[in-house]
Amino acid sequence: MRASGILMPVFSLPGPWGIGTLGREAYRFVDFLADARQSFWQILPIGPTGYGDSPYQSFSAFAGNPYFIDLDLLVQDGLLTPDELPPALPVEPIQYGALYTQRPAVLRLAAGRLLASPTPAYRDFCRQQKGWLEDYALFMAIKEEQGQAGLSQWPDPLRCRQPQAMADARERLACACGYHRAVQYLFYKQWQALKSYANGKGIRLIGDIPIYVSPDSSDLWTRPELFQTDGRMHLTRVAGCPPDSFAADGQLWGNPLYDWPRHAAEDFAWWKQRMRHATSIYDVVRIDHFRGFESYFSIPAGSATAQGGQWVQGPGQAFLDAMHQAVGRDAVIAEDLGYLTDQVKALLAASGCPGMKIMQFAFDSREPGNYLPYTYTPNSVVYTGTHDNITTEGWQQSASPQDVAYACRYLRCAPQDLTDAMICACLSSVSGLAVIPMADWLHLGPEARINTPSTQGGNWQWRLSPGLLTPALAGQIAALTELYGRAPGQN
Repeated sequence: MRASGILMPVFSLPGPWGIGTLGREAYRFVDFLADARQSFWQILPIGPTGYGDSPYQSFSAFAGNPYFIDLDLLVQDGLLTPDELPPALPVEPIQYGALYTQRPAVLRLAAGRLLASPTPAYRDFCRQQKGWLEDYALFMAIKEEQGQAGLSQWPDPLRCRQPQAMADARERLACACGYHRAVQYLFYKQWQALKSYANGKGIRLIGDIPIYVSPDSSDLWTRPELFQTDGRMHLTRVAGCPPDSFAADGQLWGNPLYDWPRHAAEDFAWWKQRMRHATSIYDVVRIDHFRGFESYFSIPAGSATAQGGQWVQGPGQAFLDAMHQAVGRDAVIAEDLGYLTDQVKALLAASGCPGMKIMQFAFDSREPGNYLPYTYTPNSVVYTGTHDNITTEGWQQSASPQDVAYACRYLRCAPQDLTDAMICACLSSVSGLAVIPMADWLHLGPEARINTPSTQGGNWQWRLSPGLLTPALAGQIAALTELYGRAPGQN
């Protein structure tokens, strides 16, 4: 089936609350997608973020970001009054410091009213999500008590979950734990309502889950034996990528690496739980860094760069078999970018999952892979670029003149038409799904870049200015979608 969608993070939606939320603007975006004859809305991870604000470094693989809770919807639900709403924040860029200061006080009011008269729906949510919710709530409560210190800095009894320290913390922090449970209920209530609305409009949600968890996460704290640690919650090896033409020192992510033999001994139960959760809140799941299941880059903890790392064998086919058993074969997109060996390609083929093609990479002389459109297969997802790429307008400004000339020659276009030509090349390709970032449809420049890998600061801040999603733009997108046979009902 040929289809298309738009990549747009939730946090990038416009609105008055300093960050995109699950409220009115999210519903308007769904309407825009439907008018534009799209079939998919792809987002970035929706978990709560910590230092650096990266959605790929979340406090939990299961929790939702409290900042995404829409305050106007809380007023509609009677959990806030209009005069309790905080002052509006600038639309762009996102000011995470202001959110950190402002948002918790408002959410505590709403959560307090919910907890004063808990509904059956709230009780059902807590019961159904108990497998992750209780530990997450306690983790966040302790983190607050510790002045937001990272897990590695907690006192030994709490960091290592000594039984008496845990019992004392549960009693001492019972109210704080209740708050975090309530906030997660509010998030997921709004999330499921938005998903139902989108599905009713014929829009399916593509979620994004990082392969790794954060070193400051309830996941590591709750099950340290599933990761490469020294037994006292200290990491021994961490994740990253080797040096390449894009990063001379490689990429040092610092995430905990999995103890794959332990996961295999438990029949990958934790991953099955994670994937079942993901497929319950998304229609399709994009797994970041899929190649790490074949082999992963392992760096000694404490390294300053990724240069001292090495490749280590991953779980391979056994992992895929377990995931197919848990969620089937049709709900996953594999992010297979980066250094791909024959073994990685074989594992991807065995998985049956579509891989990713990046149009910008086709014309980038630094990229050793072949991403030219004539090499694509139907079982793939093509993008002009992802959240880690500069916008296509920005690529034209920053790429070498030789690369830009090559792209124009290949796509048979003038330089001023390059963005449109790349979009049309994606839509006309044989790839089963084409996903175009919203910023490319709008022809935005470097200011709309979402993330620059291996950099700190200035990332994850782009928001859409109000008024840009016009009926005329929806009509233009719809016309191209229909021209290339990707509109709903065309195939």
